[in-house]
This record gives sequence, structure tokens and C-alpha cells, in this order.
Amino acid sequence: MGPAGIGAAGVQAPPGPVVARVALLCPDLLFGSKVQGALRAAGHQVVAADAAADVLVVDLTADAAARLHAVRAAAVPTLAFYSHVEQDVRREAEEAGATRVVPRSRMAREGPALVEALLEDA
Repeated sequence: MGPAGIGAAGVQAPPGPVVARVALLCPDLLFGSKVQGALRAAGHQVVAADAAADVLVVDLTADAAARLHAVRAAAVPTLAFYSHVEQDVRREAEEAGATRVVPRSRMAREGPALVEALLEDA
């Protein structure tokens, strides 16, 4: 599936019960791997962006317009993250229907907790 599909088929599920299936749409391989690792460590299964999921996590730090379509089409709670200097992207994500929009730095620090909060609110 390529970089947008971090967690594509063939990725092993974490040990123990899965807390949630998280679809991750993050073309930045390095940051995507970090997010994926943190989510898996917290017990989540990271799946391809187009797979059935409980939560969608979307990177809006590059080519946000293309990924805002995924936010609009999502039928599950959506966590979007953006570069803190792009406040217009934050507003667009909120208008597109993202459940929660946070700066990339917060996603790096609190990713699993943010996902779990979305699950609790759903």
C-alpha cells in the first residue's frame, strides 16, 4: 500500500487483547513508524488506512487538502494532526469533521492517550 498505509497487511497484531483497530494515514515513514510503535505498545492494532477501523489517525502536515477528503469520508472518530504553524489547516480539519485536531508535537507525546480518549467519547 505504500507510505500512506503504515500498518498494511502482514503487520503482526500486538500481544494480548487489542484495544482498538487504528487506521493510520501518515506518509512520513519516520514519524508514522513512531506513531505506529506507540499505538502498538498501547495495545492497539494499526491497520491500513483503507481497512475497517475503530479510529482514523490522519497526518495533515503535508498535502493536507488530499487527506482532508479522508477526514470528511470517515465513519469513525478521527484524530488529525498538523504542523503548529499551520492554523488554517487546523481550522479546515475541524470544518471537515475531524473529531480531534492536535499539533504534531502533541501527537508525538500523547498519541495513544488521544486515541483512547476518542474511544471513550464514542
